[in-house]
Amino acid sequence: MAGNPVDTYVGSRVKLRRTLLGMSQEKLGVALGLTFQQVQKYERGANRIGASRLYRLAQVLDVPIGYFFDGYDESRPPPGLSALAEEAGLFEHDHLARRETIDMMRAYYSITDAGVRRRMIDLVRSVGSAMVPVPDK
Repeated sequence: MAGNPVDTYVGSRVKLRRTLLGMSQEKLGVALGLTFQQVQKYERGANRIGASRLYRLAQVLDVPIGYFFDGYDESRPPPGLSALAEEAGLFEHDHLARRETIDMMRAYYSITDAGVRRRMIDLVRSVGSAMVPVPDK
């Protein structure tokens, strides 16, 4: 059973960041002095993350504390979760929940040359625009 919407959202952000870093629940647990089962409960929102633990999570995951709340909108109830989103701990409509997006982001940020990264973006945009059907005249 999930906790309140804020806890669930914060947990999904923990899981997103951990996944983007390629870190296992076990490795995160070791860094926090927890079991991977405890990390799972945090990521599902079943257990509330206390202030000191949230501070430590921010350090380990190398993000500001505000990262865990970015994009939260209490006026909108969270949509249903898809199978992939369930695995990633994210909402179905979120393209960041897709495994291919996470793989692409990891590969992109592994490129150390900023110029090469810019050219990769140009390439992807070019391929994407070539895929858009041209209307018949």
